[in-house]
Amino acid sequence: MMREKDEFDVVIVGGGPAGLAASIRFKQLAKECNHDIRVCVVEKAPELGAHTLSGAVLEPRALMELFPDWKEKGGFPMANHGNYVVRLGNVVRWLGEQAEAMGVEIYPGIPAGEVLYHEDGSVKGVATVDQGIAKDGSPKLWEVDPSKHHPGQVEHTIGWPLDHTTYGGSFLYHLNEGPLVACGFVVGLDYKNPYLNPFKEFQRWKHHPSIKHLFESGKRIGYGARALNEGGVQSLPTLAFPGGALVGCTAGFINVPKVKGSHTAMKTGMLAAESAFEKLCNSPNGPFLMDNYEARLKSSWVWSELMQIRNVRPSFHTPLGYWGGMAYTGVFAYLLQGKEPWTLNHSGPDDAQLEPAKDCKPIEYPKPDGKVSFDLLTSVALTNTNHEHDQPPHLTLKNDTIPVEKNLKVYDGPEQRFCPAGVYEYVPLEGGREGDMRLQINAQNCIHCKTCDIKDPSQNINWVPPEGGGPAYTGM
Repeated sequence: MMREKDEFDVVIVGGGPAGLAASIRFKQLAKECNHDIRVCVVEKAPELGAHTLSGAVLEPRALMELFPDWKEKGGFPMANHGNYVVRLGNVVRWLGEQAEAMGVEIYPGIPAGEVLYHEDGSVKGVATVDQGIAKDGSPKLWEVDPSKHHPGQVEHTIGWPLDHTTYGGSFLYHLNEGPLVACGFVVGLDYKNPYLNPFKEFQRWKHHPSIKHLFESGKRIGYGARALNEGGVQSLPTLAFPGGALVGCTAGFINVPKVKGSHTAMKTGMLAAESAFEKLCNSPNGPFLMDNYEARLKSSWVWSELMQIRNVRPSFHTPLGYWGGMAYTGVFAYLLQGKEPWTLNHSGPDDAQLEPAKDCKPIEYPKPDGKVSFDLLTSVALTNTNHEHDQPPHLTLKNDTIPVEKNLKVYDGPEQRFCPAGVYEYVPLEGGREGDMRLQINAQNCIHCKTCDIKDPSQNINWVPPEGGGPAYTGM
């Protein structure tokens, strides 16, 4: 197959806050030094922001560093204690407009499918996913009663309806639009009970008496889901490698107790751009190792912020559950500012945390009422997800026998519960004996959250970027 080729000085994979901030910073530095540098951003979503999901309280620190005059450029109006209540998809679109105005070349609808290497192992570039080849070759947005809408109001909770050993909590943000409210429920993927269903926990949460009234008179207008990497500094991978670096949520810079990550993502993109630009000016003809990136990161406010809260998330891994975690957070993260002389470890990878179904109690969830709580498939319909039916499957199994022999027999098929889009279901095996089952993959439902890649106890599911498609979030 013949491939088209184009050459750039910098290629950024992913048009989110980190990638776009990096591209903008590259162009700013190039202008300051009178250098002509081609910067390219490839993004798998059909348009910027279409795969971005987060009703967000944006801390503007990195944004102010990137654009001191950002308010004059048409920023975001709703303040909350110095932060801004936004729809992150809209922020991404705005950043994209700024980047394109500075000469960044942005290619939406072009997933990067493969890393290309030089003979010495350094990164050479990326190959995009082939287009047009046939396959045979938990947040929501609500419109609420205006009398109950309080623009700028932010609510966070922890715990209920989860048990005290399962990490998780909710957010509810009153936006400056609509009257619109963004709400969601986060469940730590290190949960142990295979019967737990994150989507249904979210539905149950909306029935709490303190918030149910908000939804009873409202209208559900959007739904989506994504996985968050909340491991903090203990879980950061090697950030720089010959020819490239990892930034933003790809690496994992979320401040868990703040429930914020866009500001740190943007700042790491800016730091990587500064590090790469410095190297590019000194080594214009070859790949280089951005060994200055990690040093810049560790001397920045991002590192100070994450070090202060480094022990918050692992402190919940005790017999006291979230009660112990909250006590630890209050004393060490806030009173002592994270100055304890130790660093706690996480309990292990999320895929290794499930206990056998025989040792766990099934969870009985109430049926959705169609007003406050809803079934999964009508929720997925709100994501506007679409994949060409004839494209190669982007969800495959490494071993077709493992789902039934291990996941179903040992864990009662947890993938049919942890997937927030109904992609996985166990159905009778055609031509088999009574009771024989097989795992059916409804890849057309996939909303690209990557939960299956993380939580599958067999690590048997292989997720790759599809030719195109996926959710089409409208400013989520």
